[in-house]
Amino acid sequence: MHQKKIFAAGKSLNEAEKALVMVHGRGAFAEDILSLAGYFNIKDYALLAPQATNNTWYPYSFLTPPQQNEPWLSSALNILKQVEADILAAGISSNNIYFLGFSQGACLMLEFITRYAKKRGGAVAFTGGLVGDKIYKENYSGDFLQMPVFIGSSDPDVHVPVERVRETVTVLKNMHADVTVKIYPSMGHTISTDEIEKANTLIFK
Repeated sequence: MHQKKIFAAGKSLNEAEKALVMVHGRGAFAEDILSLAGYFNIKDYALLAPQATNNTWYPYSFLTPPQQNEPWLSSALNILKQVEADILAAGISSNNIYFLGFSQGACLMLEFITRYAKKRGGAVAFTGGLVGDKIYKENYSGDFLQMPVFIGSSDPDVHVPVERVRETVTVLKNMHADVTVKIYPSMGHTISTDEIEKANTLIFK
């Protein structure tokens, strides 16, 4: 099971009016995702990046049946729930809480915000989709109340099929998220300059 190990940057929770939770990908470190902070318009935010045990949020592909990724998947989702609770306890409102993730971290982040949908500040998913061998709509509840979401991905991508990205967008829109999706031909499994610009324009504005 994951241990709650949070790396922080930017302003402290007690000083900041906004907070961004940054979720790293498979095989990476919290410091890696925090190192992207300089590219975004978030200089006044508190930045929190949880660290996955053994650098992996769950052992298998996000496209396998969810029970095969247990108990790690539920443990990882619980870590994000705890981080959000800590931010709220510090006096930052849901409207000022943002989420960002890359690859496995984007999948986990999208799964979390959709299982507990509400109006947050916004979310940025760099190459990700909802978790499972299929879409389990019964896992998702709440209303995004037009929360802005940006999802960028490559077609093709070695880990995240564009079909799952589109399925994810449909679920989020049906739950009243204001979703912008951009699919980049043969971009590769990376984060592009255009995606960073979109995140700044649409989410961190």
